[in-house]
Amino acid sequence: LGCLLALLFLVAAGYFGVNIGEVFYRYARLRDAMEQEARFAELRSDSAIVARLQALVDTLGLPEAASRFRVRRTSSRIAISTDYAELVELPLFVREFHFSPRVEREF
Repeated sequence: LGCLLALLFLVAAGYFGVNIGEVFYRYARLRDAMEQEARFAELRSDSAIVARLQALVDTLGLPEAASRFRVRRTSSRIAISTDYAELVELPLFVREFHFSPRVEREF
């Protein structure tokens, strides 16, 4: 009985971990893409940067709010940011995770 309870606990933790981990994995992919776009910002226009990031948002299946990117550029700096929330539905409760990825880079 002890092994079954331990196994049940392990399976439940894995199930919850996958659902929550998936949200953070998508956030990490988005932030990585934002950093890459900032790295090559001298070569691309603001509209091209936004278009590429919006395509990634669609690919990752993020909420529509995530595709509202703000690009602020000066002669020596670029800042890219967005703001969105994702809901994770778990048995007995729903949790909302709020993300505000922001990347700044100097040329």
